[in-house]
Amino acid sequence: MRQTGRQSRRPERRTAPTAAELAKVHERTLADAAARELAFPEPGGTGGPGRSGGSGGSGGPSGPNGPGLLEPRPEIGDSWARLRRLGLDPDAGAAAVLLGPAELEQRRRSSGLDNVMPVLRETLLGPVGQTPLILAIADAEGHVLWQEGERGLRRSADRIGFVTGARWIEENVGTNGIAVALRAQRPMHVHSAEHYLRSHHTWTCVAAPVHDPATGRLVGAINLSGPAHNVRPYLLQLTATAARLAETELRAHRLESLNQLRTLAAPLLARVGGPALVVDAAGWTAASAGLPPPSRLRIPSEGWVPAAVHWVPGLGECVLEPLADGWLVRPVCPPGTDGSGTVSAEQAEGARLLLDLRRPDRPELSVRGAADSWSHPVSPRHAELLLLLATTREGSTAAQLAEALFGDAGRTVTVRAELSRLRRYLGGLLAHRPYRFADSVLVTVQGPEDPYDLLPSSTAPAVRRLRAELAADRVRLPGAVVPLPPPPSSPLPSPRSNGGPGDQPAASSAASWASVGPQSRSCSAETSA
Repeated sequence: MRQTGRQSRRPERRTAPTAAELAKVHERTLADAAARELAFPEPGGTGGPGRSGGSGGSGGPSGPNGPGLLEPRPEIGDSWARLRRLGLDPDAGAAAVLLGPAELEQRRRSSGLDNVMPVLRETLLGPVGQTPLILAIADAEGHVLWQEGERGLRRSADRIGFVTGARWIEENVGTNGIAVALRAQRPMHVHSAEHYLRSHHTWTCVAAPVHDPATGRLVGAINLSGPAHNVRPYLLQLTATAARLAETELRAHRLESLNQLRTLAAPLLARVGGPALVVDAAGWTAASAGLPPPSRLRIPSEGWVPAAVHWVPGLGECVLEPLADGWLVRPVCPPGTDGSGTVSAEQAEGARLLLDLRRPDRPELSVRGAADSWSHPVSPRHAELLLLLATTREGSTAAQLAEALFGDAGRTVTVRAELSRLRRYLGGLLAHRPYRFADSVLVTVQGPEDPYDLLPSSTAPAVRRLRAELAADRVRLPGAVVPLPPPPSSPLPSPRSNGGPGDQPAASSAASWASVGPQSRSCSAETSA
């Protein structure tokens, strides 16, 4: 059948690229990056590639690779660009980092994954039969805690340093399944020449992250590796299923511990006068008396001090006492009688809110104000919402936030539900109609050194745009220190100068916030958010 002009565009490729094709992409991308660095060297370092666009310099249909040429996947291209900025040699890698026996054993126990190893062996090494594979379990920092599989293949893995105790992160061994899955926090595969190091091109690996159901914290990754010529398409689904099974096992262990704590707490609560509840170390409620039990309390990142009075979101001021592997929590005033359970508008006056995004795997929120001070980790979704609210101080509607998060303005129900959860412990710090931080709240966002490490697991359109704008130095995060211009030849004004033409507004002033949020506004001019 003859194709019409409307049908003449090349159809999207449906078959996976071969190892030979990926090798050509690898060599061409690195060669193009080297050529750009020679033509446009950046002062003060080697980090030229990837700064000119959102994908880290991997190229687009009209990019350096030319139209119609095969290109790396966005996750792989971003990883390559980051490693080029770090100066990692694709032929040598970096010096190996190995754990000692004592630290290896300690990390195995603290990860909690030692309890699920039997079921992982049965799930992953049993069904694959004669397929040569290596099962590796890594912790959240990329240390290989266990490495098991076919003996001959393990000898081959030894030659590239893929051994028990090795730290398998991008900075040391380039793009690989474990590192990419930990950064993206979703199942990923890295095949053949998608690995940054040429010595790894004969391998393929699939990996899936594992989260602690009690805290939501990333605890590690499950990885299957094998020869690139023997890849099986079902391995990614198998690994993702195994990760969910591991999380189910961790949840079962947590529920068992919670039941043991509940048995211990019941007689104690019967003797306590007044409302009280018992929670485990992660804040999950084991038992309560005299008040509706919340499913979970938010434990500060720095922990609680026994016998001290803490302000607990949802309960107000509480006296805390350690109990076995948890805490006895006694509200000073019954929550709800005086509004002490949430931050009121008066308490929000002059409050300082800090969103710490310096650690890609652990965003954290801190509040300092009249309602006491507290800090705790936040979920990736809440970190995205808080970042969008911080960079759009004039406010956003639910539709605008949905467009910024999902690229779909119709997903307002999800946005409203997440904002409702945020308001449970932020209270008067958040305003609505439109959604925004209260005008009196001083908001600061601390980001990573590399803008492309800002919430690396996020695929939200607004977050991706913000990374590119930060990398191009066109905007700054709220509260970021703005470099001062060179001193003029004339004498500087007195420190007590009031409103002179050289005075700069505070980085937290409303006029200095960057317009990088959901609204479609120009960001071409540099702003100091």
